Amino acid sequence: TDLKVTGIDFLKRENCRQHHTDAYNIKNLVVRRGQPFQLQLSLSRELKAADKLSLHFGIGEKPMKIRGTLMSLNPRKEQDLSKWKISIVKNSGKECLLSITSSPLAPVGKYTLNVKTGTNIYKAEEDTVYLLFNPWCEADVVFLADDAQRKEYVLNDTGCIYVGSAYNIYSRPWNFGQFEEFVLDACMYLLDKSNLRLSNRRDPVFVSRAMSALVNANDDSGVLLGNWSGNYSNGTSPTDWIGSVSILQKYYKTKKPVCYGQCWVFAGVLTTVMRCLGIPSRCVSNFNSAHDTEENLRVDVYLNELGEKLNGMSLDSIWNFHVWNDVWMKRADLPSGFDGWQAIDSTPQEQSQGIFQCGPCPLKGIREGDVYLPFDSKFVYAEVNADKVYWVVKKVNGKNKYIRISTETRGIGVNISTKAVGQDKREDITAQYKFPEGSEEERKSMQRASSFIRSSEMVPRARFAAGLPMNNVVSKPEVLQETVSKTGLQLEITNKEALYPGNPLELGITVKTSAPGSWTINLAGSCQLQSYTGKIEANLGYVKEIVKLEGKSETQVPLKIAADTYMKTLSSVEDEVFIRVTAIAEVQGVDDKLTKETTMSFEYPPITVQMPETAKLNEKFSCAFIFKNKLNVPLDNCKLRVEGLGIFKLSTFDQGDVKPGRIIKSEIICTPTRLGEKKIVAKLISTQIKGISVEKGITIT
Repeated sequence: TDLKVTGIDFLKRENCRQHHTDAYNIKNLVVRRGQPFQLQLSLSRELKAADKLSLHFGIGEKPMKIRGTLMSLNPRKEQDLSKWKISIVKNSGKECLLSITSSPLAPVGKYTLNVKTGTNIYKAEEDTVYLLFNPWCEADVVFLADDAQRKEYVLNDTGCIYVGSAYNIYSRPWNFGQFEEFVLDACMYLLDKSNLRLSNRRDPVFVSRAMSALVNANDDSGVLLGNWSGNYSNGTSPTDWIGSVSILQKYYKTKKPVCYGQCWVFAGVLTTVMRCLGIPSRCVSNFNSAHDTEENLRVDVYLNELGEKLNGMSLDSIWNFHVWNDVWMKRADLPSGFDGWQAIDSTPQEQSQGIFQCGPCPLKGIREGDVYLPFDSKFVYAEVNADKVYWVVKKVNGKNKYIRISTETRGIGVNISTKAVGQDKREDITAQYKFPEGSEEERKSMQRASSFIRSSEMVPRARFAAGLPMNNVVSKPEVLQETVSKTGLQLEITNKEALYPGNPLELGITVKTSAPGSWTINLAGSCQLQSYTGKIEANLGYVKEIVKLEGKSETQVPLKIAADTYMKTLSSVEDEVFIRVTAIAEVQGVDDKLTKETTMSFEYPPITVQMPETAKLNEKFSCAFIFKNKLNVPLDNCKLRVEGLGIFKLSTFDQGDVKPGRIIKSEIICTPTRLGEKKIVAKLISTQIKGISVEKGITIT
């Protein structure tokens, strides 16, 4: 009688456990490449030596052997050319247990399986097998040797993203949720949408680059539409998201871009996509991040005579922070020595090869100044290494005159941060991106980079400064020097009281000199509100004074801003805003000028989470969120957004207006559906403030 297959058991439980894919919420078998998995065939009769049996795994619309997209595996024949392997583990009665090992170079994606016996072809119901990259397999280019790192960078579905300003960093909890329902399917849809040739789907270099383009909506109606306008009324405000899951699920359902994202949202979603596909990934926050449109390693900052930064004069900008991603892989396409972490960025900033994509770019190349390496290393190099040149714009006879006051070579690319492996702590990875400031290696790296970057003349590049006669033009490219002071002039900016919304901002500018002599100093200091991309939202006030100092001495000039000066802006802008203080000091009679700027964050009362430390699988428990408005101002239109992966779906509680002193409490009864360490994330959003969030862990047994 003809041999027929009557059923296939994908042995999902055992296979998924061994392939670290048991968390994916999907009916199909999900396995990683280069690692054996088993299938059990049920047959119409016992398999005999003369019987013909072969398994066909196909990927793409027209799988073909010649293209390596159709694998025809015969357990009794010579191995397939595709480097896939198959063997019979056990053959007894009508059951036949097979072991299949895919190639560690196989294209990732969805494979259909059918089994041929003689002239009969059997297709299983769940005939699609998902094949992913494999950081556990030494022959895979994404192999990561350290198990704790694999747990963090591939399997951890929660985490946090660092935001704030360089010396006031805080973490925003983020649910990556790469195992949630429809997320893997959304990633597979993106792979298909990327139009990558199937042969390029083997390579994480191509895949990560394509995904950096597809997570933004700019060229290809990808996942997220960026919006920095401050008006998000026809979408979700970027500050409202607490994770990637609802974004990817909505995108997969509608196949239309989701509104709206800013850099940490793009980075959070790209981390989800990378981890979901099996490429180790982490979110990276760069503080004082330069956006150098001219690729000349210089960012110009324009101030008026009060020290207020002027919007829109420079095409370049310095962001308080910018978040991108690192992905881990070998770079067979580059000279040796550039394996390991690579930077990719899905925030649409600059076009690369005609579309908004960025990376992968090796961190070692950025550190060494090898900015000729693909992809986009000049842009990433500038983000962490550009120099900052301050210009004061003065009106002389009705015309703008630009005076260069100082140069800062150390302010850009500081405290580069990611979440530490296995703990809720910040890890500083600046040393992976750059040599210590002022070291010999740093100088060499800078010179090397400058040799590949077209030089620029030292002229202000304001949009309307072109064509003015320049009296301080330096014609040859120079590695800029930090401004050196003759009087030992120093400026420090501090806040004397906590910066709570609704309270006056009590700021101080300290002026110091250290050289012998009597010094008369013209000081101007200003306070502004700005968004994280450096855009000025409001001018709040300034101080102008003449300060007299003798030898080694200091004095503090207060700068106080009343609450009603800024509360209106706080309520009208839909982004989280920062307090920016800039000071300019000029010593009379000496060519000694100095600029100092700092950004500070407002401080907020906390959300408290009340719940047990442990709970049992499939048994109800209660989780309460408590918030007391300790501020002097009401918080209007309060919404609490909460999510717990494996515990409950994203939920929103509308709390209305919360007057000063009022306490709100929201409770959710939840039933955990997954074992292990889980996290609950909550975020409170109101008209006035956007930045209050909290996360709390719970162990499900």
